[in-house]
Amino acid sequence: MLFRQKATALIDPAETLPGRDQLMPVVDEHPVLGRSIVPPLPEGSAHAFFGMGCFWGAERGFWQTPGVLVTAVGYQGGETPNPTYAEVCSGQTNHTEAVLVAWDPQAVTFEDLLRVFWEGHDPTQGMRQGNDVGTQYRSAIYTTTEEQFVQAEASRVNYGKALAAAGHGRITTEIRGDADGPGAFGGALLGGAIPFFYAEPDHQQYLHKVPNGYCGHGETGVSCPVGLVAAG
Repeated sequence: MLFRQKATALIDPAETLPGRDQLMPVVDEHPVLGRSIVPPLPEGSAHAFFGMGCFWGAERGFWQTPGVLVTAVGYQGGETPNPTYAEVCSGQTNHTEAVLVAWDPQAVTFEDLLRVFWEGHDPTQGMRQGNDVGTQYRSAIYTTTEEQFVQAEASRVNYGKALAAAGHGRITTEIRGDADGPGAFGGALLGGAIPFFYAEPDHQQYLHKVPNGYCGHGETGVSCPVGLVAAG
């Protein structure tokens, strides 16, 4: 979001910033969806986390998707606990900008959300997204169930084939499982191997507050195929 040249490789986890124990203050209610953005998440909902460049535009794409109940932005995939935006942008936390998405499985499927994800950015750009360069802009999916992980991996194979047929490079998206379960709020959704740390209140639902604000996503224009079973 700042158009600055940043580090384009993750650093040794031992060299990341120490962070802090203090929790990020969070304004609880989502101004568009009208629900709390912190646990407990809505009863019966499922959730996962998506990184697709600048989290401002990424979050808007998900909250506009029918069936999505809650969205929030934060920092994920690195080592520094409770980082600030400036620390993440320094390239010294190894976090990417991520969006928490909770949805009603009776109204929208994980496959539908994967389509929003793949078609909403260019997943072939490595540590960047358009003009935004740095490790915090890398593409990522952090799943919370084994089924989600299998579906995400299969969709990467299928979408990779569609991108290749259109002349694009290979997908660089990081897909990791065992993300956080919907535990009690403690600054992060604790309980899994990939903690999600809430971003500052100013970043939450930013493009609702600033409708004409910056959104640095560069979609490929390639449609995501229907069906998640990867061909052999």
